[in-house]
Amino acid sequence: MKKLAVLAAGLTASPAFAATGPFFSLGNTDFIVLVSFLVFVGILLYFKVPSRIGALLDQRAHGIRRDLDEAKRLREDAQEIYASFERRQREVAGQAEQIVANAKREAEAQAAKAKADLKTSIERRLKAAEDQIASAESDAVRAVRDRAVQAAVAAASALLAQQVAAGQRSAGIDDAIEDVARRLN
Repeated sequence: MKKLAVLAAGLTASPAFAATGPFFSLGNTDFIVLVSFLVFVGILLYFKVPSRIGALLDQRAHGIRRDLDEAKRLREDAQEIYASFERRQREVAGQAEQIVANAKREAEAQAAKAKADLKTSIERRLKAAEDQIASAESDAVRAVRDRAVQAAVAAASALLAQQVAAGQRSAGIDDAIEDVARRLN
């Protein structure tokens, strides 16, 4: 019960019950608070505080709007630069593909040329080898012929020496040598 009595006393002692008497008297605290508030608002209006606050808020809003416009412009610039870089990247990729294709074509052309040059070189060497073989063959035939002529001359000399007498021998040899020389030339 004691708690209930304390609660009831607290509710009856509110500031609204403190003001007694007529409302428009200086003894009434509610009236004093109202007058003070109206004077305060009057001072604020006299010094144009609301318009200054409004101007500051408008200025801040304008600054924010300017910042937003700047951000929008920067974003558009960034998008343009990004698109430019993408275009440039595509162009560079295309050029790289062309360079690779050109390099492949040139490599294939160089390989074909090297193959043709190798074939020509092999043909040239084969012809040179055939020419050397033909030259060696003709040299061998000439050497065999010369040996055959020497052997024939030696055999003829020996045969004539046996058949012909000493006086006729030198005349027959001279005739045989002239005959052989005429046939060789």
